[in-house]
Amino acid sequence: MICTREARSMASRPLYLFGMILAPLFTTLFFLTLMGEGLPKDLPIAVVDNDNSQVSRRVVRQLDAFKQTEVLMHSANFSEARRAMQEGKVYAIFYIPENLEKDVLASRQPKISFYLNNSYLIAGSLLYRDLRTISVLGSAAVAKEFRTARGQTEEQAMIELQPVAVDTHLLGNPLSNYAVYLCNLIIPGVYNILIMLLTIYALGMELKQNTAHVLLRLSKNNMFVGLFAKMLPHTLVYFAVITLIDVILYEYMQFPCNSGLVPMLADSYMLVLASQAMSIFLFGLLPIMRLSLSAASLISVVSLSISGFSFPVSEMHYVLQCWSNVFPLRHFFLLYVDQALNGLGFAYTWHNYLALSLFLFLPFFVIRRLKDVYLNFKYVP
Repeated sequence: MICTREARSMASRPLYLFGMILAPLFTTLFFLTLMGEGLPKDLPIAVVDNDNSQVSRRVVRQLDAFKQTEVLMHSANFSEARRAMQEGKVYAIFYIPENLEKDVLASRQPKISFYLNNSYLIAGSLLYRDLRTISVLGSAAVAKEFRTARGQTEEQAMIELQPVAVDTHLLGNPLSNYAVYLCNLIIPGVYNILIMLLTIYALGMELKQNTAHVLLRLSKNNMFVGLFAKMLPHTLVYFAVITLIDVILYEYMQFPCNSGLVPMLADSYMLVLASQAMSIFLFGLLPIMRLSLSAASLISVVSLSISGFSFPVSEMHYVLQCWSNVFPLRHFFLLYVDQALNGLGFAYTWHNYLALSLFLFLPFFVIRRLKDVYLNFKYVP
């Protein structure tokens, strides 16, 4: 009876349709489309070439050949390039000094400078990698040709230019695909926000419409049974939507999932349950709907920053490191890294499942207070 009653309530309110189904699916489509290329390409830069030699022109051509970099303008002086960067037309300036070719051929160390606009974090970091690479390898390529012209073999020249060869392999996300880096966490994070807000909204509407006594009567004054039956239709819809999202990410988009789809589904289901449990706990503490909605909004939004995927938790203040563990999204992120990226089994991830399971006990701390609120509390608009 309670489940049927709640299902009818959900069907009669467009807000549930929007928050439970349309908003998360739109978020998924939006971010997957926004980052469909994986990495930003052809980021515009300005080049100031004061040498204008064969060597400098070759360096500029090699830089322009990089996928992430496009030489949009050749500036006659640094002031013009700086003005273009301040106006947002370019993200970086590559400055080639005079006598670059002469210094290279004379075995001196010319100084190539580059300036970045790090207000754009992703663009700045990608361009820094390309500009630093061309600064080192461009001069080295010219020096290699100079040494071979003097009679050295290619192997001898490379030993002098690069005595230690570095073989780099990126794990987890070898293509540096920003969709893999962000979508797997932002999309569940947004859904976590929606789940918490809609759960509190559903509980608060019983007070607003003065129907809490009906819920208690149907559950025979058993608040636990009433809560379980009321939340069950919500949970089933959340499970169905999060399943569809995971299938899109890991089956259709082929994002890294070394442990298989089933462990990631278990991770997602635990996030849904933990988010609902925390919402019930917050509403029990703050039975005024606008206050509990504000608290849920604050907690769920902060969890996006403190969970560790935007800034390492290990580099935060010790208090914040401890505080991060009270957010379900933090343990979801750790499970995602261990399972999808590293392919670890349950023997290595059980403690994070246990942490998410502990959130399920939060409603028991407020269930008696929540029953008293439903019996005696009057709605405060």
